[in-house]
Amino acid sequence: MAKKEEKNASPILVQNRKARYDYHILETYEAGLELVGTEVKALRERQGSIQEAYCKPVKGELMMIGSRINEYDKGNRFNHDPERPRKLLMHRNEIIRLSQKIERKGLTLIPLKLYLKRGKVKVELGLCEGKHSYDKSAALKEKAVKKEAELSFEKAKRR
Repeated sequence: MAKKEEKNASPILVQNRKARYDYHILETYEAGLELVGTEVKALRERQGSIQEAYCKPVKGELMMIGSRINEYDKGNRFNHDPERPRKLLMHRNEIIRLSQKIERKGLTLIPLKLYLKRGKVKVELGLCEGKHSYDKSAALKEKAVKKEAELSFEKAKRR
């Protein structure tokens, strides 16, 4: 049983940890990425970053802009451009629906993480609304309170 669980588990290649701090994530979506071979190999070595990345519709397609996948060490002349825009693979209806939400409500589409699923690189997208500075400080206070309560619970449990 343990081998099947490990096989189905999707290892996270790159994660945008700052996104949950800077944005309210309203919905999440999964999309494929159109990559070249050296990009996939570089991602398997965890050589990427999506900290400054965002997604926007361009001519009926979703593009991930601002992501960086470093060049593959053994890629020689067939290497890729590290900061090129990358096409996201989703159904047309989903792209249209997301485009309308982004335009009407002023939301942002942010990549949260890149991971492997059945050998393919997938991206988890978050439909986000920006946080204000007072929202961020409130979130930090709430996190500290939760952590303190958890520690006191563990101490009480030990006794």
